[in-house]
Amino acid sequence: MRFQFLAIASSMVIAVVSVPKATAQIPLLPQLQAPSSVSNDANNRLVTGWIYLDGRRLFQIAASRSNFPERSEDIQKKLEKIAQNYFQSPPKTAVKVNIRKVNELPVIYVNDQYLMTITSEDAGLREVDISTSANQIKESLQEDLQQAKQERQTQFLIDQGKIAAGIGLAMIVMSWGVYSWQRRSKNDVVYPLASQPPGESLNPISPVAAQPITTQLNQQQHRHIQEVKRRLFQLTQAGIWGSGSFFILGLFPYTRPFQVVILTAAQFPLRLGVVFLGTYVAIRLIYALIDRFTTTLISSGALLTPESSERLQLRVSTFSGVTKSIATGICVGVGFLLALVSLGIDIVPLLAGASLVGVAVSLASQNLIKDAINGFLIILEDQYALGDVITVGNVGGLVENLNLRMTQVRDSEGRLITIPNGEIKVVANLSSRWSRADLTIPIAYQADIEKALKLIESIGFEMDKDPQWERQILETPQVLGIDQFGDRGLIIRVWIKTQPLKQWDVAREFRRRLKVALDEAGISISVPQQAIWVNDEQLLNFQGNGKAN
Repeated sequence: MRFQFLAIASSMVIAVVSVPKATAQIPLLPQLQAPSSVSNDANNRLVTGWIYLDGRRLFQIAASRSNFPERSEDIQKKLEKIAQNYFQSPPKTAVKVNIRKVNELPVIYVNDQYLMTITSEDAGLREVDISTSANQIKESLQEDLQQAKQERQTQFLIDQGKIAAGIGLAMIVMSWGVYSWQRRSKNDVVYPLASQPPGESLNPISPVAAQPITTQLNQQQHRHIQEVKRRLFQLTQAGIWGSGSFFILGLFPYTRPFQVVILTAAQFPLRLGVVFLGTYVAIRLIYALIDRFTTTLISSGALLTPESSERLQLRVSTFSGVTKSIATGICVGVGFLLALVSLGIDIVPLLAGASLVGVAVSLASQNLIKDAINGFLIILEDQYALGDVITVGNVGGLVENLNLRMTQVRDSEGRLITIPNGEIKVVANLSSRWSRADLTIPIAYQADIEKALKLIESIGFEMDKDPQWERQILETPQVLGIDQFGDRGLIIRVWIKTQPLKQWDVAREFRRRLKVALDEAGISISVPQQAIWVNDEQLLNFQGNGKAN
C-alpha cells in the first residue's frame, strides 16, 4: 500500500510540474499586478505588471494605481498591432527596435512604430538607470519578436503538432494504466479476518465476543483507505489530462495565450480545490488511523478481560465517534485557515480578533462549556456509552447518540429524548459491564413452599446449562428465598446475573419455563386475595334478634 501511495503521488507531481519550455516563464499562479511600494494615497500606490506576447512574458512596467490599467492596455494593444504587421512581412525580414530620446526620456520604436516611453518607475523595477532599462527591454523585444515569427512557420507548426500527438498518446496510455491499477487494487482487497483459515484458533487472549468489533473496525478502516485511494486516483487522472492539455496549449503560439487566461481564471479555484481535497483526504486518513489504532489495541488484549470484553463493545464506538468528530473539527478549522491564506488574506489579525470573539462567546455560552466539560467527564469515566440503557431523572432509554454537548436516548415508546450533558446530575446505567434480572414470583399460601423453592432452583440450574442461554447468564441464578408475605401470597425473589442488556430476554425465558414447570407440579401462582371482617354492634344485634324470632 505504501508503494501504491508513493507511485500515485509521483504521478501527480509529474503531471503538475510538466510545463512546456515556452511557458516556463509563466508561474502556475501568476499575479499580474503586484504592489511594489505603498504611499499614503491609495491612488498613488505603485503597481507593476507584465506585458505579454503569445502568452509569454516580455517585460514589466510600473505606474500608479490610477494610471496603470490605461498604460498597460495601451502598450499591449500597440505591441499586438506591431507584432501582427511584423508577422505578415516576408520570413527573413528582421525586426528593428530603436531607442529615441524625447524630453530626456528613452522612447522605444519597433519597425518605426511607437511602442512606449520608459519611465523612472520602469527603471526602478530593474534597479538600473533609465537608459540601461530601455536597452534591456529593446533586447527582449528583438529576441522575442523574432522567435514568435519563427514559431508561426509551417515546419515549426508541423513539428509541434507531432509533439502534441505524442503527448496525447502518452496521456491516453498513462490514463489507461492508472485506471487498470485502480481496478486491480479493488480486486486485491482482502479483509484480515475474512482471510483467516477456518480451522485456525482465535487468540486466547481475545474473547470471541471481541471479534465482531475488530471485524467492524477493519471494514471501516478499509472503506476509509479505499475512499482516499479513489480520490487520489481521480486527482491523478485530472492531473494527467489537465497538465497534458496545458502542455499542448503551450506548444503553439496561437493557443499559448489561453494558458494565461486559464491560470488567471483558475488561480483561486485551484487553490481552494487543493485545500478542500487535502482536508478531505486528511480527515479520511485520520479516520483510518483511529480505526487501525483501536483494532490494534483490541487485538493485543491489553484492555480485554472476561469482565470488560462485553463492555468494550459499547465503548469502542463511543470513543471512536467522539475522537473522529474532534479530529474533523480540527481539520476543518485548519482547512478554513489555509483557504484564507490561499486567497491572500492575512490571518494574523483574524486570529487575534477570533481570540477576543472567543472570550466574548465563552462568557455568553457558559452552558455550552458546562455541557462540553461534563460530556468529556462522562466519556472519560465511562459513566455510559453508546448502546447502554440509562435512566436520567424521569426519562430513560437506549443511548443512540453521545457527544461532548448532548446525549440522545430512545425510550420504549420510540421517542428520541435529547438531554444536555450539563443537566445530567445522577444517571442510572442499566447495562454497565453486567446486568441483573430481578424476579419476584408469587406462590399461593396453600402451596408446598419447599417444593416450590426446589423447583424454581432447578429451573434456574437447567437454564444456566442450556447452550442457548449459558453465554447470556454469567452466574447460576440465585434463589434468595421468601422475600415477603404479600396480598398475592408468598413472594419469592430470584436474581440472575446476565450480560449487559440481556436481563429482559433472560427474565422472559425464565418466567416461561417456570410457568410450565409449576403447572406440571400442581403449584398455583397466587392471585390477589382479601378477607373482610365486620365488627358492628348494631348489625350484630339485628342479626341476633332475627335469629331469636
